[in-house]
Formats: sequence, structure tokens, C-alpha cells
Amino acid sequence: MGELDSRPCEGIEWQEKLKTRLFPVHRLDEEVTGILLFAKSDIAHREASLWFENRQISKSYEALTEAKAGAYEIGKVLTWKSKLLRGKKRAYEKDFGKPSVTESEFLGAGFVKDSWFWRLKPVTGRPHQLRFEMYKHQHPVLGDVLYGAEAPWGSSLGIALRAVRLDLSGCDARERYGLPLELKVDSLHEWFKRHQK
Repeated sequence: MGELDSRPCEGIEWQEKLKTRLFPVHRLDEEVTGILLFAKSDIAHREASLWFENRQISKSYEALTEAKAGAYEIGKVLTWKSKLLRGKKRAYEKDFGKPSVTESEFLGAGFVKDSWFWRLKPVTGRPHQLRFEMYKHQHPVLGDVLYGAEAPWGSSLGIALRAVRLDLSGCDARERYGLPLELKVDSLHEWFKRHQK
């Protein structure tokens, strides 16, 4: 038998706190902060998972990246497409990979020196999709050394990528589960101010 993973798991911590079983629906990489979505029954889990699979939920992320070469128009939405495969540690691009689509919006200079601020919307849900796209376009997410980042973000802050909003307005049966039209958390900047050491 392999060793047990000693890293903290948000889902397990919430299960213990709420004293009920939880089923993960919207997950994040360990290094990424933001919204997680759990279901409290296997039926709700199956239905909510289909919302994501059928693209009834729109996800929004914020990112700070290294400010490197390139010119972008503030507020213009770009559509980036790749064909991704997931290796043992990271995603990579191959002709026979799974289609990956990301909408990216350049928002200007970031709140950390020599950084750029982005709003990212993954249309598809491939592992490491946003991290790979920023690397591919030569703007790695701050702190994301796995994808070529040289600029630091803070040893205890993970990487500068945060899931800030889930738009649930297109979900059938959303009201039956008592869910609002959207779920939001603090912006990347607000979160950074609270957690900066």
C-alpha cells in the first residue's frame, strides 16, 4: 500500500466540520484558491456534475501573470484554443489532445509590481487548462514554477490564480437545491491583501 497523502484537504475538513459526507463537484488545483462546490448527496452530485459537463455553469478566474513581451488591448476578450493532454505532473499540447477553449481578458497592470492582471473563463474544463494557456502565451501565472514562472508570489500563497465566480443561471434544477444565480468570493486582490505576510 502507498503512503497516505498528508496534505490538508478542504473537502475532508468541511466534512468533519459539518458532520456529513460531501461530494466534490467543482475542484481546484492545490495551488489555486477560490470557490469550491460540494454536493451533499450522490444524486445532487450527479446532477451538478452534469451542469459542468454540459457547460451550464460559467466559471470566472482572476490571475496575475508575469508582464512579458506582447501587446494586448485592455478589456478585449480573446479566445485561446489548444489540444491538451495531462501528464503525470503537468498538461502539454499534442495534435491528438482534448480540445481546450479559454476566454481571456487582459485587464491591465496588476497590483503586484511588474505583473499583468487577467480575467480568465475556461469554456472547457481540462486539468491545468488556465495555467497551461498562460504559459503558452508567455505570461506564466506568478508563483507557478511548474509552468515556467520566474516571478515570486509568496511561499505560502500558492499561485496567483483564483476562482472568483460561478454563474449558475443556466442550471436546470438550481432552485430545487436552493442555489443562487451566482456564487462569488473575494477578488484575487482582496484575498491577497488579507493573506500577505
